[in-house]
Amino acid sequence: MKNIVMSWSSGKDAAYALYKLQQGKEFQIHGLFCTLDNTQKRVSMHGIHESLLDAQAKALDLRIAKLYLPKDLSMDTYGAMMKAELIKLKQQQVHAFGFGDILLEDIKAYREKQLTTMNMEAIFPLWEENTKELAHRIIDAGFKAIVVAINRNVLDDSFIGRSFNAAFLESLPVGVDPCGENGEFHTFVYDGPNFRYPIAFKRGGVVERSYASDSDAAESWDTSFLFLELLLT
Repeated sequence: MKNIVMSWSSGKDAAYALYKLQQGKEFQIHGLFCTLDNTQKRVSMHGIHESLLDAQAKALDLRIAKLYLPKDLSMDTYGAMMKAELIKLKQQQVHAFGFGDILLEDIKAYREKQLTTMNMEAIFPLWEENTKELAHRIIDAGFKAIVVAINRNVLDDSFIGRSFNAAFLESLPVGVDPCGENGEFHTFVYDGPNFRYPIAFKRGGVVERSYASDSDAAESWDTSFLFLELLLT
């Protein structure tokens, strides 16, 4: 079996992709890999603190490697930092990386290019699945997740903190991807069929952050996100 590392975001897609890899016979899970900002130690678009990532890894009985990224780093710097991490993983006999991406071609192409230069394989267990059907399969498999981030341009504030379940899917506005594949929302998984036990946490406050482009062009954007703080108990 080939050793594989799972790219980890704390959310449902990564958790279900990991589960699918664990069910197969081609790969041995070497561990999880996550990038965080180097100041607050959080997953960027999920807002999850590394203490919760550690709790997930422990519940999954897997090691977790973390790469701390500085603010406003260039793509060249990011590429160099990732290359250094990939070299370390290859020295540990890891030759494949798993991802929870489903539909975004540009992201898939970037990941494949980055890994090909290191003679490593990119694996996408969920690629091009129907996201409505996939969302229900994740729920039916027994994964428990909470919505920890929403894009306020497409979802109202009532969606933050909801459980990712059938009722949540039914309440989504038309045009919102059921898996949040376009960044409409992000989740934190606290239990599932590959967890040894559920992660105990409590809800903290809600924080708003805005992200804006620095371009005057027509394609410039300004997006407001809400993040729910989760605290281990």
